[in-house]
Amino acid sequence: MAITSANQLELLQTAEAVAREKMIDPTLVVEAMEESLARAAKSRYGSEMDIRVKIDRKTGRATFTRVRTVTAEDMIEVNQAQVSPDQAAVILGQVRTGTIVLPGRRKLYDEEGQVSGSEDFRRFVLRNPTEAEKAQAAAVDQDTPPQIGDELVDEVPPVEMGRIAAQSAKQVILQKVREAEREKQYEEFRDKVGQIINVQVKREEYGNVIVDLNPGEGVLRRNEKIGRESYRPNDRIRVYIKDVRREPRGPQVFLSRTAPEFMAKLFEMEVPEIYEGVIEIKAVARDPGSRAKIAVISYDSSIDPVGACVGMRGSRVQAVVNELQGEKIDIIPWNEDMPTFLVNALQPAEVSKVVLDEDAERIEVVVPEEQLSLAIGRRGQNVRLASQLTGLDIDIMTEEEESQRRQKEFEARTKLFMDTLDLDEFFAQLLVAEGFTNLEEVAYVDQDELLVIDGVDEDTALELQTRAREYLDAQNKLALEKAREMGVEEALIGFEGLTPAMVLTLALSGIKTLEDFATCADWELAGGWTTENGQRVKDDGILERFEVSLEEAQDMVMTARVLLGWVDPDDLMPKGEDEAEGDEPDAEAEEEAGA
Repeated sequence: MAITSANQLELLQTAEAVAREKMIDPTLVVEAMEESLARAAKSRYGSEMDIRVKIDRKTGRATFTRVRTVTAEDMIEVNQAQVSPDQAAVILGQVRTGTIVLPGRRKLYDEEGQVSGSEDFRRFVLRNPTEAEKAQAAAVDQDTPPQIGDELVDEVPPVEMGRIAAQSAKQVILQKVREAEREKQYEEFRDKVGQIINVQVKREEYGNVIVDLNPGEGVLRRNEKIGRESYRPNDRIRVYIKDVRREPRGPQVFLSRTAPEFMAKLFEMEVPEIYEGVIEIKAVARDPGSRAKIAVISYDSSIDPVGACVGMRGSRVQAVVNELQGEKIDIIPWNEDMPTFLVNALQPAEVSKVVLDEDAERIEVVVPEEQLSLAIGRRGQNVRLASQLTGLDIDIMTEEEESQRRQKEFEARTKLFMDTLDLDEFFAQLLVAEGFTNLEEVAYVDQDELLVIDGVDEDTALELQTRAREYLDAQNKLALEKAREMGVEEALIGFEGLTPAMVLTLALSGIKTLEDFATCADWELAGGWTTENGQRVKDDGILERFEVSLEEAQDMVMTARVLLGWVDPDDLMPKGEDEAEGDEPDAEAEEEAGA
């Protein structure tokens, strides 16, 4: 197939037809045609040649040009597409037709293929110029010979396209059209993340539901479907746009019906007070298709947030339940007081007592024996949802179990004081009853706190603290001896904030130098909780038994990095301090000026 006058307009007509059918810019289709024709021309003239095709948007005429870039002689890699400045001058001297120099501008790309800027260059067109080109050339130096970066452009005859070349050109056009469609879809949906839309089911592939988004397709993955749901082609369903990202193939819009945000958006659609901002959904926890908990708060004291979400005779919440295939929903009032909020979250179970450990993000809940199964729920569902809602790990125990645990702790602490301080059982129990939990508290507490214990005078208090300190000193000395035997360096032994027992514990974990310590993460030292597959998992910290908090661990690690020169101390200074200090001279200057 040759590009002749008979089919020049046909190119434009084809581009217009494809653009209308796919609802994309006709320019994109024409550019795809230009690229496909250029590939076909390369197969005729040589793959190393830089062949470019330009289709006139009015006449449909396709112009084939060869481009040679002026390159430093020692940098030439492709002889057919690059020439040296001397070679360029020779080529220009051999041109018998007219020549004109036009302005050009090209994009610059970084190593990752991203546009990093642009640069100007000159295009030496080796033919007689048109009137339009003469006007463009007025602003360009016509006399200076070609420089590095300039281009020599000359026309080549149109190609005859054989069957293989035509098929290749068709594939290029189709590929470019698909890319344009995908880009159009991405641009249309990227700002719709977090919205609910109605879609039509097209088909199901390996458990994933493909839906029609017009334009393009979206996917509702198997794990984003509510368990009991099944769909047939042409079914209309509501979905939540969870993510939109560029993908080389397959759907780019990822949908969900199991996301907690889907439920929140459904309530926003059913409850005007939520849409208006009078009521806010603070947290959502779901076991999709089975049960859910949603925490709400009202910013208007005259409006009951729970009642507003339930609606008259349950009409509002029932609309959400019906959309979620009968998923039972507990609506609870949110409270900034975490124990109170947790009691609400564990409804319908009744709670006797709550013990919160904020540092460990952990909470203990004590319930009556008859409420235990209700608090835990079927297969742990109730406590799991409450944990998701509060963001805390929840331990549930009966009153009897809590009593037994407290008794064991009491006995263990009593034995500790008896063995280390050489006390009788009665006196050791007095210390435990007064709230002392370890030797450090006895050794370094203010003496007045010991004097409030019945039978303890100043001499007795002094003796208790002396014994505790002597025992701790002996243990510290022993710990340091073992640490040195294990090869722990003195810089770590003398590091501020680490006790000898901590140093020995670090050594047992393979941390024996300041460099080893500086490479630790705060959670490795203090411990913490992570979420894996929706379940909270405990990470034991190396120094967790010493009750080192995450903040303390982070401070020690950063101090070690500063001592090693890994971190500049100025980088750790809170923002604003330098500015505040810098403002003082200005203030003084103003006072002097005023005087």
